[in-house]
Amino acid sequence: MYPEILHLPFPHTYGVLVAVAFLTALWLAGRLAKQAGLNADDVTNLGISCALAAIVGAKVMMFVVDVPYYVQHPAEIFSLATLQAGGVFYGGLIGALGVAAWYLRKTRLPVLKTADVFAPAIALGHGIGRLGCFSAGCCWGVECHLPWAVTFHNPVAKDLVGVPLGVPLHPTQLYEAAAEFAIFAVLYWRVRKPHAAGAVISLYLMLYSVARFVVEFFRYHEQGNLLGGPLDTSQWISGALFLLGAAYFGGAGLRPAQSPHSPRS
Repeated sequence: MYPEILHLPFPHTYGVLVAVAFLTALWLAGRLAKQAGLNADDVTNLGISCALAAIVGAKVMMFVVDVPYYVQHPAEIFSLATLQAGGVFYGGLIGALGVAAWYLRKTRLPVLKTADVFAPAIALGHGIGRLGCFSAGCCWGVECHLPWAVTFHNPVAKDLVGVPLGVPLHPTQLYEAAAEFAIFAVLYWRVRKPHAAGAVISLYLMLYSVARFVVEFFRYHEQGNLLGGPLDTSQWISGALFLLGAAYFGGAGLRPAQSPHSPRS
């Protein structure tokens, strides 16, 4: 893989692709907001606020799920490796949702309608971000000997994220990226058709939860299991989010469909 674009401490390929992912998602959310009759500036500012909260939330969740390691190695909390690590996606999602709840109340944007325009953007941005994970080597899979297995050889990737070198692995980053791009296609098609408020974001929660739940079986878990049992932390969260999405999706069927071009409400 190519963890470095230039032979400098920065930028790494991961960081560049994450930046591309964020800007692409922000542009798409603003475009869909205009089509939905929402204030595009408010939606854009919401996206920026949520992105900053997601960065913090992902880092915090990374510490929480692996408390024993950081208790034994407290200096790692402030290390360059920790700074460069992407963290845990679900921690970022929780952080972003918390800030979104505050911002939506402040600006009085309609909650479900706003969430619907963000859903395709999140899926597209996350898919691009997972390509960044693949280029860096992080979030790698367990060993396998299938025809599509990938083997990392670049020592920079080992130094940056700890991925094992010379071992064929499941390309879990590509599994998830492919799933996200497929989810994006479904959501983008759905959001541009008449739908009840909340139908698109709830569909995203269901589809992504299923994809993440399955991918976790093939992923190496360098982080601890906060909740214990046969499933890892991300799978437990996936199950909860699927139920939440299913509840909203079922309720959306009872609400009248609205045109995506309807005026702001």
